[in-house]
Amino acid sequence: MTRPLMIFAAGRGTRMGALTRDRPKPMVEVAGRPLFDHALDLGRAAGAAPIVANIHHLRDRIEPHLIARSVVVSAETDALLDTGGGLRHALPMLGGGPVYTLNSDAVWTGPNPLCALDGAWTGGIGALLMLVPLSRALGRAGGGDFAIDAMGRLSRGGDLVYTGAQIIDPDTLAPHPAPVFSLSEVWTRLAAADQLRGIVHPGHWADVGRPEGVAIAEDLLSRV
Repeated sequence: MTRPLMIFAAGRGTRMGALTRDRPKPMVEVAGRPLFDHALDLGRAAGAAPIVANIHHLRDRIEPHLIARSVVVSAETDALLDTGGGLRHALPMLGGGPVYTLNSDAVWTGPNPLCALDGAWTGGIGALLMLVPLSRALGRAGGGDFAIDAMGRLSRGGDLVYTGAQIIDPDTLAPHPAPVFSLSEVWTRLAAADQLRGIVHPGHWADVGRPEGVAIAEDLLSRV
């Protein structure tokens, strides 16, 4: 089915050092193309519509790029709203019902993660997260994020990494009145209420949150 997509593209990218001194992290190139375009490819291939992206850091360097690709812009002009606040700010542009969200600082191999999420979404839960084992999370700094049981229920800890792709019901944001908050806070509450589920991506995933991640991601893509 057609489902809206929110691509997170507003962060400062401070861990990228000099690479983000004069451009937002989503405009850092991997294999000759901006990171944002790799994420956008996944959304287009999954039939997502509309596709919305939030912007803040060096917005003048990314906004024309998004508009040229018919991406709806959600500008966070005064302050960064974090992932939860940014998603809620963009909801009027996304329409009703559960939405995809996707981080723009990673590359993937294997099946389209958004298509896989859509196929596994059953409703009646708050969020469905795409995960990958640490062994296939290239460039990952640190340990895992979640453990999963036989029913797909998630709990904190374990050796599964959240990849930045999910389907989430926007109604889950309502209990968070502050304008700035993280989706991690939402997941914690959903897990406690048995409303958080996950599936595991069968391919590889490369984190491009640090400068060394660029070469790691390009090597991964060269092997496809």
